[in-house]
Amino acid sequence: MKPFAYLRPGSVAEAVRAGAGHPGSRFLGGGTNLVDLMKLGVESPQLLIDVTRLPLDRVTPTGDGGLRIGATVRNSDLAAHPDVRRHYPALSQALLAGASGQLRNTATTGGNLLQRTRCPYFQDVSKPCNKRLPGSGCPAREGAHRDLAVLGHSQDCVATHPSDMAVALAALDATVQLHGPEGERTVPLTDFHRLPGDNPDQDTVIRPGELLTEVVLPPAPDGAVSLYRKARDRASYAFALVSVAAVLGVRDGRVDRVALAFGGLAHRPWRARVAEDMIRGARATEDVLTRAVDAELAAAAPMRDNGFKVVLARRLAVAALTELDARTASA
Repeated sequence: MKPFAYLRPGSVAEAVRAGAGHPGSRFLGGGTNLVDLMKLGVESPQLLIDVTRLPLDRVTPTGDGGLRIGATVRNSDLAAHPDVRRHYPALSQALLAGASGQLRNTATTGGNLLQRTRCPYFQDVSKPCNKRLPGSGCPAREGAHRDLAVLGHSQDCVATHPSDMAVALAALDATVQLHGPEGERTVPLTDFHRLPGDNPDQDTVIRPGELLTEVVLPPAPDGAVSLYRKARDRASYAFALVSVAAVLGVRDGRVDRVALAFGGLAHRPWRARVAEDMIRGARATEDVLTRAVDAELAAAAPMRDNGFKVVLARRLAVAALTELDARTASA
């Protein structure tokens, strides 16, 4: 048993002060990932700061018609929220596709975004891992990498981000609100998670002592539809081999609104800007969609055992966008 201190702050300000004053601390939400990593010896926080009693557990409308989601809102509650189901179905679908019901009842919005990779080398402290111990190496490149990255990886890390929710939020143009020792700041969800580069131990742009307090969704675009699709090894609880979140709006037969994000391919949710630019203004035919997605995936650099992910991503994205186009036509 490795001893650690425990604090239940009475305010966000107190939590931030504690986090800033104890470099070895971790904020504790549902604990569904952090506690597992502590058991494995991957995480050894000197102080756990329990933020579950802070007033961050509400989903409220914004003045412009969007939604403000507190960091401690439980995944099950968010998936079932009527405004989420009505206006942001891709988010509800992503949440329900992630984890088991028991875990969704405990896991929080903030914790979901901050969860660590499930790369087996990261979770096994008997193996080297640059994400866990910078400079120790990345055995996944030559080892077991079937489930790992094909986009945005580096010589130092080929891990993928496991969150389903984050992929939907990336396609929905969400922003993340952070509260730290220097005040509050807002970061687009698409910029919140980092690519590994040469320091893969840094998963996000979050600064020491900062607390993720809420996620903000902009108003859902008029006439646009969205969905989330996930390919995995089994239909029950499993992490994505590839997932897709898509938003599509069509006016006069041509796409006037499109957003596409991939999960399971990279160190962060992968927003497909190249594909979006090619689709926007065009008719959503299979040929147009396929060429656009192929252009996006041209940057892929699969390794020995995961090249199938590129083909799977293409098929999943084209099928999702085709389904959305059919929905707009029948609306």
